[in-house]
Amino acid sequence: MNSRSTKIIVDILMVVFLALSFVRWEASNFAFHAIVGIGCTLFFTMHILIHRKWIVTVMKSCFAGELKPALKWKLFVDTLLLVFWSISIVAGFIAVIPFLNNPESISLWGNLHGLTARIGLGLVIVHAVQHLPQIKSYIGIKKRVN
Repeated sequence: MNSRSTKIIVDILMVVFLALSFVRWEASNFAFHAIVGIGCTLFFTMHILIHRKWIVTVMKSCFAGELKPALKWKLFVDTLLLVFWSISIVAGFIAVIPFLNNPESISLWGNLHGLTARIGLGLVIVHAVQHLPQIKSYIGIKKRVN
């Protein structure tokens, strides 16, 4: 499950589902948002599972005080991503109950879901920029030597 092609496929699907989750939706297409959100959650979970060895290794290095500054920033952003997306996912599932009872109202959980999702999107962009060298290598762009 940790092959390069699996990582690429999971990451592409994760980005596609993330983009689809931000499509404006109304009560009439709630099912679309719910299905996309579940898919997004599954691909986020797969992404974390695929990279779990890296996460454990980096956390051990962090607690041992052996991380380089650039890796500290990656870990910081990754930790924020995990926190904000976890809150967003849980709040999204909890928000379903009041939404189904009154589709016209937005609950506190719905607002929390929306806010943390938007912050999470910003963090995903920072995360992608931090990982540009890996992304370029995945798609075959080689680093130019001057």
